[in-house]
Amino acid sequence: SKQGLTNPPGNPAYNTSKAAVNAYSQNLARDLRERKGCAISAHLLIPGWTTTGDAVHRPGAWLPEQVVDHMESEVRADHFFILCPDEETPNATDHKRILWNAMDIIENRPALSRWHPDYSQAFADFMKQDLPGSTKDGDA
Repeated sequence: SKQGLTNPPGNPAYNTSKAAVNAYSQNLARDLRERKGCAISAHLLIPGWTTTGDAVHRPGAWLPEQVVDHMESEVRADHFFILCPDEETPNATDHKRILWNAMDIIENRPALSRWHPDYSQAFADFMKQDLPGSTKDGDA
């Protein structure tokens, strides 16, 4: 889930479990890559809002079939990070949220600074900017 990368407040146990899958998957991918003759790879599926189980499908969410189709395409392209958009949040927005979160560390901002009153305007301004190297639609 994207929440393992963007870490929104409200469900820390869920966010933590998804962050652990991220860390494990990155290490597994590296370990497999380093094994001579290994024909197995690992990829990190990062779905967005997806209708699951018996839940009623709501506008904005992806259906599981859409996630699978996107994943299969990305695995064929040998992409490790498989960031799925949904009809609510485009990848360009997710890219910016992920980068902002990483910059909290580099700039020594407070934890979850995008929700901190002293940084909310800076975050809003950041979200209006194009990322370096992004294309016209905002995806790098």
